[in-house]
Amino acid sequence: MSGFNEEKMTAYLDSLLDLGIPSVDCIVYDNHKQVYRHMNGTVNIEKTQKVSADQRYLMFSMTKVQTMTAIMQLVEQGKVSLNDDVAEYLPAYRNLKVKTDAGEEKLKWPLRLRHLVSMQSGLDYDLARPGIVRILKEKGAKASTLDIVNSFVETPLNFQPGTHFCYSLSHDVVAAVVETVSGMSFGEYLKENIWKPLGFKDTFFAKPDNDGLERLAQQYIAGENGIVPMEQTCNYQLSESYESGGAGLVSCTEDYAVLADTLACGGISKDGNRILNPETVEKIKQNLLSMDSMKDLECSMGRVGYGYGCGMQVLINPEKCGSTSPAGIFGWDGAAASCIQMDTASKTSFVLTMHVRNFGRAYNEIHPALRDIVFG
Repeated sequence: MSGFNEEKMTAYLDSLLDLGIPSVDCIVYDNHKQVYRHMNGTVNIEKTQKVSADQRYLMFSMTKVQTMTAIMQLVEQGKVSLNDDVAEYLPAYRNLKVKTDAGEEKLKWPLRLRHLVSMQSGLDYDLARPGIVRILKEKGAKASTLDIVNSFVETPLNFQPGTHFCYSLSHDVVAAVVETVSGMSFGEYLKENIWKPLGFKDTFFAKPDNDGLERLAQQYIAGENGIVPMEQTCNYQLSESYESGGAGLVSCTEDYAVLADTLACGGISKDGNRILNPETVEKIKQNLLSMDSMKDLECSMGRVGYGYGCGMQVLINPEKCGSTSPAGIFGWDGAAASCIQMDTASKTSFVLTMHVRNFGRAYNEIHPALRDIVFG
């Protein structure tokens, strides 16, 4: 990391508090060695409690990084293939329909796992879809991950799988596939195959009245009145039994920094525990989007110069977005403005955590700036 400027990094992170962001925490790893950490700000409404090293956050879509690690473990073991028909594992998906101008029709080809991991499934992020409303009314808190995911099929897909990119509930479906193949709940699978091997101490699924939320940083939201506190709720706690593969985890900066370092180093942790092979990590980085889908990614999410592989964006054209970082940087972010980014070529990674919802500047300004300070 000869080009990494710690003073520049610290000055930039501290400047974010001037924008009204209550707290920031950032860890940088270089080939299994933590080379940088900086925390600043407060995590309670009164703004009296300093952010701590074991602070917990709702990770939202950064959950997807673990879900993709899980499904790629099963791919690596030969238990599934990304070309498999989803209906092989979830029979409810056998008779999917797709919307048309005239109404709806049968799919022209099957919904495959690769369509789910790459957000080209035709699903959307409507948490009030009729199937979810119905199953929660029928089963309430007992509605399982599989129950809720199976209910998605009651609404036709928005497009033929593989033809477009739409950020969606696709990775929740992947979590249900992991459950079916492994015979374990999704949380138990992650615990046995990721959390324990990597030594995680503060990662679990957010659920109502969970005892582990006492160290949860106060959530904020950006709006017309600036950045203000919001309720400590998670929209993806659809039931007490539901474990969202797309947005359900609570975690901390330290745990996610270990995950980032592990993936950046080809799937092996600093303690020598391997969760993926290097070849599998490289597969995660391969762009799976069609040209039309790449346009969708750019237009809908502003990810200029990026492709999208197995649940993570991949920098494929740094010049197009004015980046000084090399091609191949991959990772993702969450709805509360945290992010995880990795580079297997240099075995370098960083994780940023904060807790501000609806903050667009994080994705089009802050994360790219940190990317170029670390990797540029």
